[in-house]
Amino acid sequence: MKKYFIIVVFLLQIHAIFGQVDKIRQALVNRDETNVLVVSHRGEWRQAPENSLKAIELAIEAGVDVVEIDLAKTKDGHLILMHDKTLDRTTTGKGSVGKWTLDSLKTLKLKNGAGLRTHHSIPTLEDALLLAKGRVMLNLDKAYDLFDEVYALLEKTNTTDHIIMKGNKDVATVKQQFGQYLDKVIYMPIVNLDNPNAKQIIDDFNQEINPVAFELVYKEKTNKLPLQLASELKGKNLLWYNTLWDTLAGGHDDDKAVEDPDESYGYLVNTLNARIIQTDRSPYLITYLKGVGKK
Repeated sequence: MKKYFIIVVFLLQIHAIFGQVDKIRQALVNRDETNVLVVSHRGEWRQAPENSLKAIELAIEAGVDVVEIDLAKTKDGHLILMHDKTLDRTTTGKGSVGKWTLDSLKTLKLKNGAGLRTHHSIPTLEDALLLAKGRVMLNLDKAYDLFDEVYALLEKTNTTDHIIMKGNKDVATVKQQFGQYLDKVIYMPIVNLDNPNAKQIIDDFNQEINPVAFELVYKEKTNKLPLQLASELKGKNLLWYNTLWDTLAGGHDDDKAVEDPDESYGYLVNTLNARIIQTDRSPYLITYLKGVGKK
């Protein structure tokens, strides 16, 4: 009987873990504004190298909903995690990523946020998909032009429902270039609210494909559109804001949050109705959101 009980508990735990992605995806699809979804920018890079498997693992352990990762392609056609076009900043190698084969890249080590060598290696996209599977959604950056190849890996790993794609192209271009995937992965337009045609872009997208969310960017604190959209889009689209640096959300960034989280995170959540926040300080943001009943 004891052995049977242990097996049942184990199976329930597995079900809970692998049901996490479905829960996150449903919150997006249903435009659920109850809580705020947290996106970890390049994983927990303050504790492990950016775009490393350890950075993804630490983000999952911190309780994030989405991990943003960057893709690049090797000389021999493999998809890897890498933000820069060159290896110099984040690895012990030098030169263009596209001039190295996967085997040669595997001989390198990743650098941490201070530029110091670590024991971590460059992961492939497939490595990341398998690590994230059932546990967290992934936002794939720099993947738009590679998506035919990306999608083959998504099907191979059975993770098509784990993916968020974003882009700043107009709706006609998105439908033409990405239309075959719009019913398979979640797509969110990126709109710079400082541009004079920003509102028209949002209206066009809502008329044509009604995305679950918009990523909104604005630099000027005098911009009135963020407040307008907080009201107009409520219940229609979720709003994604970035707190990575001050010019992405009118000064309401992670650095400001360390001094005054209510003025930064609180303003985005309560005044601008942000329900997805991408941050470089995931544990700090999650602690704040739990404290105000939004996580």
